[in-house]
Amino acid sequence: MSTTEVGDVAWNLEPLVDGEGPAGVDRQLDEAAERATAFAAAHAGKVAAFDGPTLAAAMEELAGISELIGLAYSYASLQFSVDTADPKIGALMQKVQEKATAIETTLQFFELEWAALDDALADQLLTADGLDTSRHHLRNARRYRPHLLSEPEERILTEKSVTGRSAWSRLFSELTSAIEVTLPGEEEKVALDVALSKLYDPDRAVRAATQQAVTDALAPGLRTRAFIFNTLLADKATDDRLRNFDSWLSSRNLSNEASDESVQALIDAVKGAYELPRRWYRLKARLLGVDRLADYDRMAAVATADEEFGWDDARELVVSSFRDFSPILGDTAQGFFDGDYIDAPVRPGKRGGAFCAYVTPSAHPYVLLNWTHRRRDVLTLAHELGHGLHAALARPRGVFEQHTPLTLAETASVFGETLVFGRLLEETTDPASRLALLAENIEGSIATVFRQVAMNQFEHAVHTARRTEGELSVDRIGELWAVSQEELLGDAVEVTDNYKSWWSYVPHFVGTPGYVYAYAYGQLLALSVYGRYLEVGPAFVDDYVALLSAGGSKSPEELAAIAGLDLTDPGFWQSGIALVERQLTAAEEAAEAVLTEQR
Repeated sequence: MSTTEVGDVAWNLEPLVDGEGPAGVDRQLDEAAERATAFAAAHAGKVAAFDGPTLAAAMEELAGISELIGLAYSYASLQFSVDTADPKIGALMQKVQEKATAIETTLQFFELEWAALDDALADQLLTADGLDTSRHHLRNARRYRPHLLSEPEERILTEKSVTGRSAWSRLFSELTSAIEVTLPGEEEKVALDVALSKLYDPDRAVRAATQQAVTDALAPGLRTRAFIFNTLLADKATDDRLRNFDSWLSSRNLSNEASDESVQALIDAVKGAYELPRRWYRLKARLLGVDRLADYDRMAAVATADEEFGWDDARELVVSSFRDFSPILGDTAQGFFDGDYIDAPVRPGKRGGAFCAYVTPSAHPYVLLNWTHRRRDVLTLAHELGHGLHAALARPRGVFEQHTPLTLAETASVFGETLVFGRLLEETTDPASRLALLAENIEGSIATVFRQVAMNQFEHAVHTARRTEGELSVDRIGELWAVSQEELLGDAVEVTDNYKSWWSYVPHFVGTPGYVYAYAYGQLLALSVYGRYLEVGPAFVDDYVALLSAGGSKSPEELAAIAGLDLTDPGFWQSGIALVERQLTAAEEAAEAVLTEQR
């Protein structure tokens, strides 16, 4: 049996454009533009006179136009994500954004006229046949009514976004993707993701040297990235003011279908449990034989060697873990490998990290990785394929309801990762290896729940400061970053001066402000879903598949109810945090067993 080399695991994007390459992008956008013009000619100024069948037909046509734009955009953006340095790909990406924005502007009247309808008329229209895959979307669109401007104003903001917010975000991606790090003792520079993986090294000298090398690599473009950040902070402040949002986070909460109050309750609950990560870091200092951790020690492996995984072994482990839970999930996951829907190797100019692109319901989702053969890469594969399963199973919901709000977007990914973690733990008998696994598990929850809330607090501080103090210096941003991290870590971890610039490669702060708390929301929800599975057993499988298949066709509360959870319960977040504490307790017990054995 042949062994798959990770370097050969590349996706094939040609199905998105019927094998026509960039010419296919032009064809799709031209067709979308032609259909949008015809749609506007037929319906602009007339939405208030719609009957049910007319609304259903209009939504079907808008879905078709959105599919064409989505295919063209996905082809260009996924090409860009694996080679941000190629000017031809960058130009294609820009062309798609410009043409898509023009089409969006042509169709903007519909959203505004729909939102302006009398409530009674809108409710009556929503009972029409033919809206099964757009009814929730249409209800949601009306929630933006207090924040919409006039049609001419909306057209101007949309058209200017191409050379404004979108352009700055693209520049940030290109700059961060080009960062290369000179590691001590290495002749050739490596990508930022490769360098950051060295922070898992069990040798503290390697970790400290890596931190210095990464900080040195971040320095040359730091002022430029800070200027981009400042510009987008100011842009968002202007947008929020024009749209009458109460706070910098309110627009994100609205898109997440979450009230400001419920999100604040989540943040307060997590901050109130900051002692949990501190407990772990104090214990980890003992495991590593140091008095106190530094920031570059937090992800250090507690085992002397990290197990390496070949691509084929990782694929088999993940797919079989999913299949043991549900044949539907296993077969769907296998399809990602069979159809060339994954791009795995680290390459120069490739975007860092990992993600799953939903694309559009008419096409298969894609997954991007930066594979370094570590055990955490296996869990990342499981995580992103969890997203992929969610995307694939929700395809029948159509273009308007395939996506969930961000607050539920992590449910399937964390659940999938937890399934694979359980398999790894089950197959590991050596005490030191079990400790390493349990350590990774609790550190994953710390990173996803507590660190993301600390990052939310940094965003809160930096958005507030930009609005009250004006343009922020590199030092001021670094100070706000350090304060948010020190609040999380307390006396358990030293936040070094070097770490003050590490905010500057995080894409969420620039591309999707306010995003990060959704990780904490999703992690705690997913742990509760998994806890429900442990409680109910095999009977839960059908409910879970139904949850994923529902996509974004219901509110977060209604979707969670499919899995038997009540998000309206004030104690819900505390119950999720209790599950994290259970993870911590298991890791502590394993650590004490290893320490006792060593004495």
